[in-house]
Amino acid sequence: MTSGAASSMYERAGGRQWFVDLVNRFYDRVAEDPVLRPLYPEDLGPAREHLSLFLVQYWGGPAEYNAERGHPRLRMRHQPFAIGDAERLAWFRHMSEAVREGGLSADDEEEMIDYFASTTASLMNTGRSGDGVRISLQ
Repeated sequence: MTSGAASSMYERAGGRQWFVDLVNRFYDRVAEDPVLRPLYPEDLGPAREHLSLFLVQYWGGPAEYNAERGHPRLRMRHQPFAIGDAERLAWFRHMSEAVREGGLSADDEEEMIDYFASTTASLMNTGRSGDGVRISLQ
């Protein structure tokens, strides 16, 4: 896959199917993760669909996410879930691995992983005291 200043990540990655495959690789890991799995409903299908649509739109593809679900409002949508350092690190590790398996150029891979690093940090909404009690940071 080649990098080009005028093209979007969506185009450089190969379109919708690349993002669907990325999300499937990611959620296959989440399904087995003891930290993350309890945060998701039993059926991961809707989560896979939502994340695929969001990433396609974010990286320059069709705006179907907005058409179906409205503005992403990531912080609001994630607020009901306790996201501390353990959850952030697990999510980021699985997504980074999934991105690295996608065959992107080194520059595109770095750009995407940097985005996920920043986004996961922004979604944290809890801390943990020494006794494991969750403490709201907001």
